Amino acid sequence: MKRRSFVKGIAAGAIVTAASLIPGQYALAADTIKVGVLHSLSGTMAISETVLKDVTLMAIDEINAKGGVLGKKLEPVVVDPASNWPLFAEKARQLLSKDKVAVVFGCWTSVSRKSVLPVFEELNGLLFYPVQYEGEELSKNVFYTGAAPNQQAIPAVEYLLSKEGGGAKRFVLLGTDYVYPRTTNKILRAFLHSKGIQDSDILEKYTPFGHSDYQTIVAEIKKFAEGGKTAVVSTINGDSNVPFYKELGNAGLKATDIPVVAFSVGEEELRGVDTKPLVGHLAAWNYFMSLKNPVNTAWKKEWAAYAKKKKLPNADKPLTNDPMEAAWIGIHMWKQAVEKAKTTDVDKVIAAMAGQTFKAPDGFTVEMDPKNHHLHKPVFIGEVKADGQFNVVWKTKGPIKAQPWSPYIPEDKGKKDEPVNK
Repeated sequence: MKRRSFVKGIAAGAIVTAASLIPGQYALAADTIKVGVLHSLSGTMAISETVLKDVTLMAIDEINAKGGVLGKKLEPVVVDPASNWPLFAEKARQLLSKDKVAVVFGCWTSVSRKSVLPVFEELNGLLFYPVQYEGEELSKNVFYTGAAPNQQAIPAVEYLLSKEGGGAKRFVLLGTDYVYPRTTNKILRAFLHSKGIQDSDILEKYTPFGHSDYQTIVAEIKKFAEGGKTAVVSTINGDSNVPFYKELGNAGLKATDIPVVAFSVGEEELRGVDTKPLVGHLAAWNYFMSLKNPVNTAWKKEWAAYAKKKKLPNADKPLTNDPMEAAWIGIHMWKQAVEKAKTTDVDKVIAAMAGQTFKAPDGFTVEMDPKNHHLHKPVFIGEVKADGQFNVVWKTKGPIKAQPWSPYIPEDKGKKDEPVNK
């Protein structure tokens, strides 16, 4: 009897060992499906990324309460890459190789995404990236649930050029010094050229991550604006937004004088700012908390209850924002694709993601493009209100298809609108 138990034990051990040697299979062999959560919970980007971790965990709780995925509970593996770009790659490798997660939800900055991309491609992992970005990338191993430039940056600048948006003739392109702002501004400069705006009417400035003294730059913007109707396009990321907006207020720069449109400032980033002097400044996103529709009402209520239950920071004033919505869409679409594929096998899930749809809090049924791994998304431009919320002043009629390769960059001509298998 003892010998039989011993043999059975050896056999069971062999099965577990074999399962752990096959990438991506362990997640299914166990009683749970492990999923990675890769967001900065400390450092300069924690102001933006911490809530993405929280909303992902809320989605996991909700999915588990409804029976999980393929009859298994999701088990989150949360790591903190601490706003340290090389550490993102290390943590991604740990999640895929050691923790054997079936999928990873994470990253905010493009430099963090660029850091992990070779790891996901080498190990054939799956990343859902939930933040607007500069485009100029397509990977078989990534699904981009945030906006491409034609779903945020281009419509925003078109609005600023229009009579309705103030008819700007001069532009300040102000960003954090890394790949997303620089590439976005390269695209925007080419777009402005196509609209007859000369280089002499474009001022381009960059500051490091965590920069806190914007006095000189705001003074420079003020001087530049003396040359004609000026607008600022801000791609400042992370906690630097707080001192920038405070300095705008200190300098008395109102939206009626020099409107600022931001691509990385939402409800969460405005939490630590006195928004009264900022009334009328703009943000372009694919979702705002203030949108009125039944799906958004239910989602906000669910988030408020979750924040209270988990005693999250600021649970007394729960806020939702665009990247949270993109993260929420991503995990639910992944669940749908796994159930369609009947497996967490990465290649089969990738195939099943094509054409997935989801009723989103933005009020539309959004679709994952059948080929290019990007969502079709609506675009909204909102004005900052005194309470830190946004009043929508312009929107598209419905979701628009992402253009990963910009038509304003000559070298993008003829590039394929779908990932190429490597």
